[in-house]
Amino acid sequence: MSIFSAWKAPTPLALQERVFIACAGIFIASLVSCNLIFQKFFTWSPFGWYTFEISVGLIPYPITFLVTDIVSEIYGRKRADQIVISGLLASIFVMGLILIAQAVPQTDWSPVSNEEFSKVFGLFGPAVFASMCAYLAAQFIDIRLFHFWKRLTKGRHLWLRNNASTIVSQLVDTIMVISLLCIFETIEWSRWYGLVENGFVYKITFALLDTPLFYLANWKLRKWMNLGKYDEIPEQQSLA
Repeated sequence: MSIFSAWKAPTPLALQERVFIACAGIFIASLVSCNLIFQKFFTWSPFGWYTFEISVGLIPYPITFLVTDIVSEIYGRKRADQIVISGLLASIFVMGLILIAQAVPQTDWSPVSNEEFSKVFGLFGPAVFASMCAYLAAQFIDIRLFHFWKRLTKGRHLWLRNNASTIVSQLVDTIMVISLLCIFETIEWSRWYGLVENGFVYKITFALLDTPLFYLANWKLRKWMNLGKYDEIPEQQSLA
């Protein structure tokens, strides 16, 4: 039997769950990779007149907000919250594994020394705490603002709830994480404004750029699942 046979010709309910699992997988992979690679910083000048100085951990981060917006639109708030909690648990689990990997002694012939491993994957307590606090606050704000705008516009104006919720939540996320890092003296307060500006501009740039992807995903998923233009999958049905 082909390894892909389980994904062929699904029933409507099976398709709903498979798409949800795929979204959860992309979300968790993006979130965990953020925490693994955040220690490297880079410069980027996509517009010529503005140069970003940001962590590579921000590269996959906007994907998490796109995924929660898609899930919020199709599956509703509760299932989006489930993905956020799953991402938190996955991050804690991976961090625990890294701490164990750091603790075990290296062999004489290990290609990577304890020092090199710790430098690349080492988890600095305040940075992790700041990241997780900002993550939870921003994601829950994003989901609730998304549904606030959806109710207010009666399901219309996809671009408004996609961008308005993400921009506000990304501002909260950026200010929280940089402020906490300054409070814990991980970075100097003199860098606060520059890092907040760089991080926020980067995030809202990708929030605007991913709007066509949000529209495409919404159109395709509603077509595949035979959903109406403004329908959400009932929670009890999606969990059937």
